Order: sequence, then C-alpha cells, then structure tokens
Amino acid sequence: MAMVPEGVSANEIERYVEHGYAENQGVKIHYAALGSGPLVVMVHGFPDFWYTWRNQMLVLAPYYRVVALDLRGYNLSDKPKDGSQYAMPHLVGDIQAVIKSQGQQQAIVIGHDWGGAISWQFAIHVPQMTERLVILNLPHPKSFSRELANNPQQQQNSQYARNFQMEGAHTQLSAEALSAWVTDPVAHAHYIEAFQRSDFEGMLQYYKQNYPRPPYHEITSPISKVQCSVLQIHGLEDRYLLPNALNSTWEYVEKDWTLMTVPGAGHFVQHDASDLVSRTILSWLKR
Repeated sequence: MAMVPEGVSANEIERYVEHGYAENQGVKIHYAALGSGPLVVMVHGFPDFWYTWRNQMLVLAPYYRVVALDLRGYNLSDKPKDGSQYAMPHLVGDIQAVIKSQGQQQAIVIGHDWGGAISWQFAIHVPQMTERLVILNLPHPKSFSRELANNPQQQQNSQYARNFQMEGAHTQLSAEALSAWVTDPVAHAHYIEAFQRSDFEGMLQYYKQNYPRPPYHEITSPISKVQCSVLQIHGLEDRYLLPNALNSTWEYVEKDWTLMTVPGAGHFVQHDASDLVSRTILSWLKR
C-alpha cells in the first residue's frame, strides 16, 4: 500500500499514489489511492478531479486506505457520449464499483459539490455500503430543493446552472477558464492537464441530467433518512450554494449529524481551509 514519506507536501502526492480503475457496466472509473486501513472513498465536484483531495489524502492516509476517484467525463475516467450515462443512478453505481474494486462491501464516503450530491444519494439508496458520510458544500437534496423553490437569492445564484443546461454550453468552456479558481501555481498546472483530458460536454451533463429545471418545485414526497453518522462542512462564502439550505438537515438523518461552518471559506472549502477541513475530518472519524 502506497505511503508518503514524512515532510512531503500535498502538491507532491502524485509521485506516491497508486492508480487503478473500477468498472461499472463497461465504464471505467479511474482512481488514485494512498495508505492502508479502513476504506475512505472521496468524490470530487465541478470543475475538479481526484487531485482536489490531496491535502486531505495526506492527513488521512496514515490511518485509512484513501481512494479518490475521477468522476466519469473527467481526467482519466471514461467519457461516455450518451448524455443519459450521466444520470444519478449511474453515478451512484460508480461509487459502488470503486468500493468493490477495493475488495470491500462498505466505505466512509466523502463528497464535495457534485460529489456531495452523489454521496447523499449513495447514502440514501445504498445504506448498507455507507459506513459514514462526510459532505462538503452541498446541502441535502431535500433542503436544496426547498431553497431553490422558495429563495429568490438561491434562484438568482443558480443562473450558472441554467446556462450549463443550454444546448452547446460546453463549447464556451476551456481548460484555462475551468481552472481559473486554482491559485496555487503547481496545482494549477495539474488542473490544466486534467481538464485538457476531460470531456466538457460530459462535465455539463451532470447539470443537464440531474439539476432541477425551472419552474422549481420543493421535494415534498417522503425520502429515506440517511442511516449513518454524517459530518457536514460548509464554507460560508459559497456564492452558489447558500447556507440557508443547511437548515432542517437533521430531519433527514437517522443518527448524529455534525455541522461545521467555516467563515471566510468559499465553495472549495477543502482548499480554502484545507488544514482545518483535514483535521476536522480525521478527528471526527477517530472520535
């Protein structure tokens, strides 16, 4: 099992990870793995790839087998051309495939943004495979539907998603523009390379297949409660996913729910407050 020598920086993690593939109905999902111990599966969002978790992987790897995947359409994973291949059931199946590729039947699942949306759905629909759940900057789907239906500010701040749902929106994207949020120069170079290997149309299929379209409606039908313990971390300066959607999350979780809000951190809280996020996750898992 890959381990990182003491003193290595997170930006050097690429030299030490193991690379592998899981397969879900013919679609190969790439992952990078580090460490040994109980399995942790990490799921990135948009626009991102496995490398987003480098700081957290470095902190968790001495205690856990940390496996960070590339979502389908991204970097080294397969890029189906059929838009329906990006519907949520396939994405949930990708997480199942990664867990099984490690010879396990259960994992701690950590997700951010679209990875958080997939992780919520995974915990709801595949509870027997979800040991514990950590969500970064992605409200519970029922809470988010409430805000999208009733909060004009959330509707306004979701214009980007409506733009992404338009025909041909992917032609307006570039690797340079998608990586503009990455300020670290070493990491930025990795992001450019990863996005040059990615499929922009596939990346936007997440919005076309899974994001609500106007007129927005609140989910009122019963939804299965998450059966495991949940840690939720939210950067309060997120301009896209507003913190009001955190309210009432306790109603949708059967066990304990821990919330940490981070003032001054934005949507990419795992970068903006990387050490705090990493140490909080480790402390929560080892409590």
